[in-house]
Amino acid sequence: MATPSTSAATTPGDTILVIGAGGQLGLELTHELRQLYGASNVVAADVRAPQDAETAQAGPFELLDVLDKNRLEEVMRQYKPKQVYHLAALLSATAEKNPKFGWQLNMDGLFHVLDASVDLGVQRVYWPSSIAVFGPDTPRHNTPQLTIMNPNTVYGISKLAGEQWCEWYFRKHGLDVRSLRYPGLIGYKSLPGGGTTDYAVDIYHKAVAGENFECFLKEDTYLPMMYMPDALKATLDLMHAPADNIKVRSSYNLGAMSFSPAEITASIQRHYPDFRVTYQPDQRQQIADSWPASIDDSKARQDWNWQPEFTLDKMTDDMLLHLKEMVVLK
Repeated sequence: MATPSTSAATTPGDTILVIGAGGQLGLELTHELRQLYGASNVVAADVRAPQDAETAQAGPFELLDVLDKNRLEEVMRQYKPKQVYHLAALLSATAEKNPKFGWQLNMDGLFHVLDASVDLGVQRVYWPSSIAVFGPDTPRHNTPQLTIMNPNTVYGISKLAGEQWCEWYFRKHGLDVRSLRYPGLIGYKSLPGGGTTDYAVDIYHKAVAGENFECFLKEDTYLPMMYMPDALKATLDLMHAPADNIKVRSSYNLGAMSFSPAEITASIQRHYPDFRVTYQPDQRQQIADSWPASIDDSKARQDWNWQPEFTLDKMTDDMLLHLKEMVVLK
């Protein structure tokens, strides 16, 4: 895992605010930040209170709906964060079911964070983008950093617009905003959250539970994926890099591995030979078909030395190990 460098925007005692700390990425990123900077210096904020006592007692927590601009400013004035990680969003499949709210949350929430950060002197802001910014006319294989981008989902449209606004705030206001285009994220600490790539989380849970799995994508649908430890490493590496190294102010392509449902099934069957998967593609198949199959992340590797650590089989081994431990602890 990355460690703070002399170029990090915080010094001992400075505060970091994580908005959307209860989500898949937020839970684990908050934990890593507290390990690095001290639990009392990392404020977790979410629209819902933590569901378990351990998380609730791990460090400061604030109830916060990022659409409530006054409440956001109140929290930021109280804690005076030097870094803000804004992770709250409505994901791809969920946003398609409620498009206007998806747009409102994803865009107005970002504006509120960017404006408050400018007004209150935040030194560094992190905002995640996604491979959803690409579209059906984008080159699907080895998708380049700069290419045709015409997303056809509300989530993708909002992320593409958000990238441009982040770059604008950097140019107009000098706000040090940084961003990554995440592929599908896979982790064992939280359940699927409404994304098109979430089959690759659920499938492990089903295998450990001794159940078969019905996949909502076709067996040969390739999508870029990343194991959560690599996503955390990339995020912290980016945020700890010197500002002069950050050449892309919209959002960096980020890659690790690409695989299909058939390949992740085969990887799991090394441990569970009787595990079976059936395929019933639904509306999420159309979303997946419009996204890249693999990513060219050479700019991230060049600018701040990005390098993933996990392969598909290495991820499978680690996921199953931790999920089995969680079953035993229950």
